[in-house]
Amino acid sequence: MLDQILDLDNSFFRIEILPVVIVLVLLEAILSADNAIALAALVRSLPDPRQEEWALRYGIIGAFVLRIVLILTATWVIKYWQFELAGAVYLLWLGGKYFFLANEDHEEGEPVVMASKMWQVITLVALTDLAFSLDSVTAAVAVAQETWLVLLGGVIGIIALRFLAELFINWLAEFARLEAAGYLIVLLVGLRLLLKVIADDLVPPEWLMLSVIGGIFIWGFSQRQSPHLIEVAEAESSASLEIENLESLESSGTKPQAQDQPEATKENHVDVVASSEESIAESDLAQTDNVEVNS
Repeated sequence: MLDQILDLDNSFFRIEILPVVIVLVLLEAILSADNAIALAALVRSLPDPRQEEWALRYGIIGAFVLRIVLILTATWVIKYWQFELAGAVYLLWLGGKYFFLANEDHEEGEPVVMASKMWQVITLVALTDLAFSLDSVTAAVAVAQETWLVLLGGVIGIIALRFLAELFINWLAEFARLEAAGYLIVLLVGLRLLLKVIADDLVPPEWLMLSVIGGIFIWGFSQRQSPHLIEVAEAESSASLEIENLESLESSGTKPQAQDQPEATKENHVDVVASSEESIAESDLAQTDNVEVNS
């Protein structure tokens, strides 16, 4: 494939290539949806929304590098079934680990923690995208034999993955079944890769895979979280944003002014002062009563 990249000719800008590019864009956008929900579920293992953002950012960068390497070596990788077997085992392990942990006691609405450290989550994000790409790159190669088109599809897929993952992070906090749906898709893709290795004749066609994945998505969006859990998630996100703003102000040497405080904070302060005054008055009244009784 490297030879094909270095040997570009005038056919690079042919008009008849345009329909292939359109099909490739649609293919990558569709195949990125199931990948994005898995990556979003992984980064939610971290407790801090800021850590989620950083893990997703660096994980996507790692995924982009690995995907480009896979595309450039695709003609060599496809010859060895061990790569697909390794991807299948990894995805089946990842999905199995989620459902094993989900059966243990954990609070309702809380994500299942697949990894506790940021570097572990970043590694899982990059490897999960690579495992998914083992399937999607072969599909892209089937549509476009020219390497620059496959590279273009890989770039488009990463861009789509970045934006879709951010959307799914928000949706995962809103829909109760969506996280489980994401890991069901992980198991499904892992099973498909395994079938390609051990029984290629049993591999389901693309239209059937997309139909099943679509059904899993519908099930995942079928039940919302309770309003209380959504409010808690929104409150935690707001608190994290406020902490980030305060830290940025402190790092810049700027102190927040009193007039910049939220009205709710000022009202709470007034309530505390009023409550203290009432307590003092009640204490004075009690002391007066005791004096009168003693007299």
